[in-house]
Amino acid sequence: MFVAADVCYLACGQARAAAVVCADPGFTRRVADRAELVAGVQPYQPGQFYLRELPPLRAVLNGLAGMTLLVVDGYADLDPDGRPGLGAHAHAEFAVPVIGVAKSAFRTATHAIPVLRGTSARPLYVTAAGMPRTEAADLVLHMAGQHRIPDVLRRADTLARNGLPQQP
Repeated sequence: MFVAADVCYLACGQARAAAVVCADPGFTRRVADRAELVAGVQPYQPGQFYLRELPPLRAVLNGLAGMTLLVVDGYADLDPDGRPGLGAHAHAEFAVPVIGVAKSAFRTATHAIPVLRGTSARPLYVTAAGMPRTEAADLVLHMAGQHRIPDVLRRADTLARNGLPQQP
């Protein structure tokens, strides 16, 4: 299973984590959507984003068997020396390769590989933990979707913001 996850912090002090589970590394065959609300979210601490993000990720990924790759919104590592970011902590936590896909440049992440998708002139910044960065960048480049943001990350973001659609 190939999973893309995102977390949204709500005004009420909770966080909603979402995961989109797919059967292929191109994220074209969606298997499931998941979302979980988490209370008691840590405040943001510069350079320690993972302390805030990991508990909601744990909640939404709990019980998910067979995950072979996780894609997160953010950086796997924060500098060329390997200072761990969210992705490195998630790699240690879930024991799977993690691709970090960031929408904006982080000043110390000079090692991140810029990836241009679609017709966008603005790159995504790709880092990885547990796999080569070049392989991660190639996977991001070829993920489903014609726009800058791969469809699966856009979907994870929407689910994190809005939750799962109500069933009739």
